[in-house]
Amino acid sequence: MTTVTRRDPADKAKIDAIEAKLLANPEIAKLIDELGTSTTDANDLVRGMLQASITRGLHTEMDAHLGYGCGDRQAKAAAGTNNHRNGTYQKTVDSNYGPVTIDIPRDRAGTFTPMMVPKGSRRLTDVDDMIVSLYAGGMTIRDIQHHMATAMRVDISHETISAVTDAVLEEVMWWQNRQLDEFYPVIFLDALRIKVRDGGRVVNKSAYMAIGVDMDGVKHILGLWIAKEEGASLWAHVCAQLANRGIKDVFIVCCDGLKALPEAVESTWPDSMVQTCIVHLIRAANRWVSYSDRKQVSAALKKIYTAPDEAGAIAALDDFAASALGVKYPQSVKVWRDAWDRFTPFLQFPPAARKVIYTTNSIESLNSQLRKATRNRVQFTNDESAMKTLWLMICTIEDRRAAKRAKEGARASATAGRLVEGARVAGWKQAINQMAVAYPERFEEYL
Repeated sequence: MTTVTRRDPADKAKIDAIEAKLLANPEIAKLIDELGTSTTDANDLVRGMLQASITRGLHTEMDAHLGYGCGDRQAKAAAGTNNHRNGTYQKTVDSNYGPVTIDIPRDRAGTFTPMMVPKGSRRLTDVDDMIVSLYAGGMTIRDIQHHMATAMRVDISHETISAVTDAVLEEVMWWQNRQLDEFYPVIFLDALRIKVRDGGRVVNKSAYMAIGVDMDGVKHILGLWIAKEEGASLWAHVCAQLANRGIKDVFIVCCDGLKALPEAVESTWPDSMVQTCIVHLIRAANRWVSYSDRKQVSAALKKIYTAPDEAGAIAALDDFAASALGVKYPQSVKVWRDAWDRFTPFLQFPPAARKVIYTTNSIESLNSQLRKATRNRVQFTNDESAMKTLWLMICTIEDRRAAKRAKEGARASATAGRLVEGARVAGWKQAINQMAVAYPERFEEYL
């Protein structure tokens, strides 16, 4: 049973004092990170922020309902209403950080219906979920703060929003360290460039992402790694982490000519092959070609990667090098010669298998979605913030595409759900059959 009380000026002063203290302390988010949300101190801190922010938001709702602010007699007279505040009553609701006691305002006419904490609600998940959803959609903390204040008339501090979004870090760490399958026929690797504050300055870093295709042709995002520079140490760490999480073998790794990756893959999984993405090779070769000649150059390069075997591919490359276009653009020829050792594995596969490893578009398209979502963010405060944001965005993209697949059903278009974890690779059955026949010793144990 709730207790009806009059609004005590001392309570308002206490709430305002708490808010002032929180807003005046820019290190509050850092303190939460150091304590960890599982500690009593951190929970008490977040509960205090939630209580102060929600109580302030409820009084803002009451101002909007009555048409005038507390103590503003002129505005009350202009509003032409006899309705006015009638104290508060306390309500205790659960939250992700424990029970929170809130003073909910009342009006004399009994017509006020709080939106932030609806009648009958027992838990403050709606606000938290909305904050996380907006954050995952690419909105910055300032944007969320403004949206909540203007659209919902809810005054939530910068520190509270940061604390709510930080609550997903535990789930991110579980996801990043979850157990994986023993064998993946194909793994795609690619990177997304982001700006991160590091040591008092903003630096460019790369967020590397791995997508694995299991034996059933289902795509899974295996992990995210953020690093300033790629190199042998980075890829040794990535491969070691994937191996420690259960991957004992990989048939082929498709990537964009990443430095030191082939050596790291082969030292971790000796029987694996590293394949350079064909689309990246075509783009790299056309980088040196004028726009008017790109169509002809691409047509000539197509003869190389559609050749039936390595001998035919070498002959097609030599023909291109000796042609007028090859003489005009020798750098395009050099791109293919330099990458030849990592291109030739592609030629060993039949047509259906070639389609699967032809390009890393599965991961590049996901990166393009992430770039749209990160466009509002000039920079990330640290690596943890970048990891948290990218993971939430991936979840949002996957949920949206899964819903689209479910809605369209069997009539789904060829592009629907292509990036979603759980989506299947087109033509996978034929491709896996061809790979298993061509390399029976590699697949026999897992079929």
